[in-house]
Amino acid sequence: MSTDGGRRPKLAVWKFASCDGCQLTLLDCEDELLGIAEEVEISYFLEASSAAGPVPYDLSLVDGSITTRQDAERVQHIRSVSRRLVTIGACATAGGVQALRNYADVAEFRAVVYAKPEYIATLATSTPISAHVPVDLELRGCPIDRGQLVEVITAFLAGRKPDVPDHSVCFQCKQRGTPCVIVAHGTPCLGPVTHAGCGALCPAYGRGCYGCFGPSNSINFPAFIPLLRRDGMDTLDVVRAFRTFNTAAPEFDAVSREEARR
Repeated sequence: MSTDGGRRPKLAVWKFASCDGCQLTLLDCEDELLGIAEEVEISYFLEASSAAGPVPYDLSLVDGSITTRQDAERVQHIRSVSRRLVTIGACATAGGVQALRNYADVAEFRAVVYAKPEYIATLATSTPISAHVPVDLELRGCPIDRGQLVEVITAFLAGRKPDVPDHSVCFQCKQRGTPCVIVAHGTPCLGPVTHAGCGALCPAYGRGCYGCFGPSNSINFPAFIPLLRRDGMDTLDVVRAFRTFNTAAPEFDAVSREEARR
């Protein structure tokens, strides 16, 4: 990453609608974070400090989805003051679990949850950052993997492309020698259509993948959905399986809507 005058690159971390888990992943890097802090100037990161350095920022990490008009305007500003913008986590890359509102009546939700719903200003949808501004890289996960996060920051500092895998969770199951839960136990599992990054954690404990890292780059839903049905899932189960952390990811959204029409 090139900077002016040999100064340290400026890093900014921004939050929109999210649980903060992906920002905490950065803080949890501990030893790695100490090394990163020596190479970059953390200019804006309200999770860690109230101080805010001057713009522009060389790398902005954006967490959370867009759920209000104010946030839709704010992300435009963030893009304008960021040389590189990377979205981190399922909320920022696919709308998050809050994107379940995309299939329902938000006004009804407000009336049920809030005593004074007229004071709540929100959009009818929860959308990823890429729906509003150009994004240089999307780092998936709920939460993100800290190893992948360190790799992304390191790659930007070195001026190279980040080495983030684009294969499915099944590949990681094979790497760690985990038997396929679909084949061995008939357990429904989203691993064949889910992006790698979690280390195949759930299958390692005999549970099916929940799709935390969103759709992989190679999916074959016409072949995969019958497999879920064979393992005991009905139409409602299939819809619910794809409407979780990454419900607004285009691939998961399309298949869940198609199944819901059955």
